[in-house]
Amino acid sequence: MDVAGAAERGTTERVLTLLGLLQQRQVWTGPDLADRLGVTPRTVRRDVDRLRTLGYRVHASQGVGGGYQLGPGQDLPPLLLDDEEAIVTAVSLLIGAVGAGDAALRALSKLDRVLPTRLRHEVRALSGSVESFDGARTPVDSDVLMTLARACRDEVEIGFDYPTGNVARSRRVEPYRLVASDRRWYLFAFDLDRDDWRTFRVDRMTEAAARTWHFRARVTPDAAAYVQEGVASRVYSRQARFLVHAPADVVRAQIPASAAVVRPRDSEHCEVLSGADNLDAVLLRVVLFGHDFQVLDPPELAARCHELAQRLLSAGTAGPADC
Repeated sequence: MDVAGAAERGTTERVLTLLGLLQQRQVWTGPDLADRLGVTPRTVRRDVDRLRTLGYRVHASQGVGGGYQLGPGQDLPPLLLDDEEAIVTAVSLLIGAVGAGDAALRALSKLDRVLPTRLRHEVRALSGSVESFDGARTPVDSDVLMTLARACRDEVEIGFDYPTGNVARSRRVEPYRLVASDRRWYLFAFDLDRDDWRTFRVDRMTEAAARTWHFRARVTPDAAAYVQEGVASRVYSRQARFLVHAPADVVRAQIPASAAVVRPRDSEHCEVLSGADNLDAVLLRVVLFGHDFQVLDPPELAARCHELAQRLLSAGTAGPADC
C-alpha cells in the first residue's frame, strides 16, 4: 500500500473512532477529543467536518459547557441498518437487556439515539411491546420473539401451535405484550377461541406466524401483573393467600417475583399470593420470611399450620431418652 493509501486508511479509522466517542458521551470538548485521538484540535475540526459530509449531525457550541455533540436523526445510519435489521438488533438487545443488564441497555439506547427517525420509531414501537417483572433466562427463538413483538406493535392476529397435554393444538390470539420473568418469556394475549385472556410461554410455541387480520385494541389488564400472578399461582393446582405483618417492599425482597405476588395492605402489612402442587412448600416459604402471618385461604391450610406447629414443638422438647 502506498503512503497516500495508508494515510487515507488512518484518517478513516480515526473518523470512525471519533464517531464512537461522540456516541459515548453527550458533549466532548475539542481538547478532550484531540487528547483521546492523539491529534491536534484543528484535526478534530476537520474530522468533524468529514462526519457532517457523510450525513452525521455534529453540533458545536462555544463557552462553558460547550463542545461537540452528536445530534439524533442521521441521514446515514452508522451501521447502515435497514428496517428488518433494526428490528432484529433491537430484539437481541432487549433479550440482553433483561438478562445482561447495563451494557445491553446502553447499546439499545445508543442505537435508538443515532438511527434516523423512521427506524427509531420502529425500535421504540418494539420496545413498547415488551414488559418485565424480573430477568429472563430460558433461550427463545429470536425469529419467534421478533414475530410476536411485531404483531403486538402492528395489532394483527397471530397463530401458533401450543402444547396442551401431549398434543400441540393450533391457537389464534390477539397479541398485546411480551413479558419477561426471571426464567422465561411469555406472550400476554386474548385467546379468540376461548374468549378470554391467556398467558403463553414463548419457548413452547411452534409455527408462529402473523395473520393479515387487524384487531381493535381491548381494555386490558396490567400485562406484567397478570403474567406474574399466573406464573406464581394460577399454573399450580393449589393456591394460598397469607396476610404478612411486614411492608410489601420488605417481603418482595425475600422472594422471587415468579414465586409469589405481593400486594400491599397498608404501610405495615401485605398480602402474599402463591401456588404449589403441595401447599406445605408454600407454608414453609412464608414461615421462613421471619414475620408474623395469618392464613387467609384456603381454610384447611390454617388447620395444617396447627398440626405442623405441634409436630415442631414435639421435636423441640424430645430428650435423648425419647430418641
